[in-house]
Amino acid sequence: MKVCGQNIRKIRRAKDFTQEYMAFEMGISQKAYSDIENSKVKINLEILTKISEILEIKPSDICSISHKCGNDFEGKYNDLVEYMRKNGMELPKEFL
Repeated sequence: MKVCGQNIRKIRRAKDFTQEYMAFEMGISQKAYSDIENSKVKINLEILTKISEILEIKPSDICSISHKCGNDFEGKYNDLVEYMRKNGMELPKEFL
């Protein structure tokens, strides 16, 4: 997951956001945020979603899990979305 922290840092810097700003928006200390970028803590879905919302990007732009899903990640994602729609399941807006 070291790549995820590096990606977060790269995107944050490109948007000219400080670690202090990111930490404030997430409701955590700057040290705790720094630990995320330095891969000292595991990034869970909640953290990934919060960071992607602040940076206004998709979670997959930060941390792709496609290497664990085979080569057809997009196809599997689309199949899952279609299944959920057919079965009347609500789709979280951040994943659309």
